[in-house]
Amino acid sequence: MAKTHAHTEVPAEGHKEPFPPFRKDTFASQLVWLAIFFVVLYVLMAKLAIPQIGGIFAARQGRIDGDLEQARRLKAESDETLAAYEKALAEARGRAQTIAAETHTRLNKEAEERRKQLEAALNTELAKAETSIAATKASAMTNVRGIAIEAAGAIVERLIGVTPAAKTVNTAVDAALKR
Repeated sequence: MAKTHAHTEVPAEGHKEPFPPFRKDTFASQLVWLAIFFVVLYVLMAKLAIPQIGGIFAARQGRIDGDLEQARRLKAESDETLAAYEKALAEARGRAQTIAAETHTRLNKEAEERRKQLEAALNTELAKAETSIAATKASAMTNVRGIAIEAAGAIVERLIGVTPAAKTVNTAVDAALKR
């Protein structure tokens, strides 16, 4: 295999010709060709490339404007939907509070009616019980009076050995029961 070597040395005899763009005899033609290519490139850019780039920018701007308009429209729709939702929610809360208040009032009224019915039933039962107690008490008192008269007569007879008069015993028992 052959080895290659890179050299950085300048040949001793130097360059024979100057760099081609810097040659004095071709410099004028190079300037003419530069002007021709510049004009051709300028015309191509002005007539073809720049209008296409401008069209791309215009289409892009149109798409951006369309997207922004759609975003504004969607935002307006969402704002309207949100306002309708909040309004419906407020109405629902109002209806719920009204229903709760009506239910509370109705239940209180029903409870009051039931309380009055129970109170009336209890008052009726209480009156019956008081009548029964009074009858039982009167019956007991008549029995107590009779028993007291007999017991008082028996006690007096035992103590003094003489049977007392029934009228005296009745008067004494009635006086004791009145106290």
